[in-house]
Amino acid sequence: MRVTIVENTPSTQHGQVGIALHEAGAAINLIKPRNGEAVPLAPDTDALVVFGGEQYADDVETHPYLDPLADLMRAYSLADKPVLGICLGSQILARAFGGQNLRGVAPEAGWCEVTPLPEAAEDAVMRAAAAPFRIYQMHTDTFTLPEGAVRLASSPMAENQCFRIGRATYGMQFHFEVNRNVAAAWNREFPEVVEATRKGWVEDMPAEAEKWGAAADQTGLALARAWVALI
Repeated sequence: MRVTIVENTPSTQHGQVGIALHEAGAAINLIKPRNGEAVPLAPDTDALVVFGGEQYADDVETHPYLDPLADLMRAYSLADKPVLGICLGSQILARAFGGQNLRGVAPEAGWCEVTPLPEAAEDAVMRAAAAPFRIYQMHTDTFTLPEGAVRLASSPMAENQCFRIGRATYGMQFHFEVNRNVAAAWNREFPEVVEATRKGWVEDMPAEAEKWGAAADQTGLALARAWVALI
C-alpha cells in the first residue's frame, strides 16, 4: 500500500500511526507544505494522513496551502480512500465538509479522558478503544460537526473528539499517535508552545506519563492499527 502523509510542523513525529503503517509495509509519500512542497491536486495513493500543527485550520492568509489540503482530504474521502486527520488535521477535515472552526474555546493538554459514544461500539476504528480512555491532547481549538458526519467520541471540553464520514474518513481531535517518547520530544523541541497550552506541563509530564502513558500508548496503537486495516 502507498500512503500520503502531510506534515504541518517543522518537527512532526508519526508515533503510533507510524508504527502501524510500518507493520503493514506501507510505502510513504511524505509532503511538507510548510517547506513549500505542493499539495497534490487529486488522490494519487491509497490513503491520506494529515497530522497536527500549531496554526489555525482556517488561517489561509498565512498558510494558503490549507484550502488545497482541505480539498484533497475531501477528494480522498469521496473516492472512498481512507483519510485520517489528527488534531489540526481533524479541524481541516471538518472545514472541508462544511464544519466551522472554533478558535481558542477548547483547551486540553496532557493525557485527558475521552468517552466513546454508543455509535463507537459498531465502528471499525473506535471500537478498538476502551470506554472511557485517556489519550494525549494538545490543542485549544475545536470545530462544529459536519453535516452527515457520525460523532464517535467526546470530552467535556471538546464535544467532537472523533467523527467519521462515510466508510473510512476519520477526524480525531486527540493525539492518539503521541506515545510517551513523542510527548517527551515535544517538551524538548517546543516547550514554549506546550507551556502556552498548559502552564507547568513540561514539569508535570513525567509524573503523568508514569500514571497514564502506558495505557494510552496501547490505546493509540490499537486505534492506529484499526485505521490502517481499512486501507
